[in-house]
Amino acid sequence: MSEQAPPYAAPRSLADQAYDRVEELIVTLALPPGHLFSESDLSEQIGIGRTPLREALQRLASEGMVRSMPRLGMQVTEIDATEYLDLLATRGMLDTLLAEQAAHRASPAERKALLGGIEEMILAAHTGDEQAFIQADRRADILMDEAAGNPWAARASGALRGHCRRFWMMHRHHADMAQSAALHGAMLQQVVEGNTANAGKACNRLIAYLTAFAKDALNL
Repeated sequence: MSEQAPPYAAPRSLADQAYDRVEELIVTLALPPGHLFSESDLSEQIGIGRTPLREALQRLASEGMVRSMPRLGMQVTEIDATEYLDLLATRGMLDTLLAEQAAHRASPAERKALLGGIEEMILAAHTGDEQAFIQADRRADILMDEAAGNPWAARASGALRGHCRRFWMMHRHHADMAQSAALHGAMLQQVVEGNTANAGKACNRLIAYLTAFAKDALNL
């Protein structure tokens, strides 16, 4: 399923579309950790030219999702378990800020869209559709970032969330999708209601759950 931008967002460039598609392939493990690929093969696979794809791959490389392998092509990176908990802690600080700012700044249209995001995540969890859940999670993050109006924090957190979603997919047999959806929904509900302090607290509870999940998955 392709990502759907919110109605108030600017049109996405081909490079942005290539980024979305390749990140989705990596997060859903269609391109698994350690996988080697060429730009030409990937360009044909996603149906986007090599120039915008190269720009997307440069962005993914800067985020640590892929790396260049001289004479071999590109490679999907492994997840470094020793660094993952620090990544989550960093994401937590950024997402708390974004949730609080979204609660304060969101327009009526953005709050309505976030309500739809809550319903989408809960439905995916209820049906047990892991792919739909991951996609709904990403769309909800995009909606919250747009509502927050802080592109600096959104870019920094966005670079970390893909790693989190990929980790979740790799270890999803440890996950409680319904609990995750409920915690995401509780945070977004506080954003919709404009409760700045509670939005931040709800975000902290979500990150605490994700941290406990990661420790369980890593057997720490």
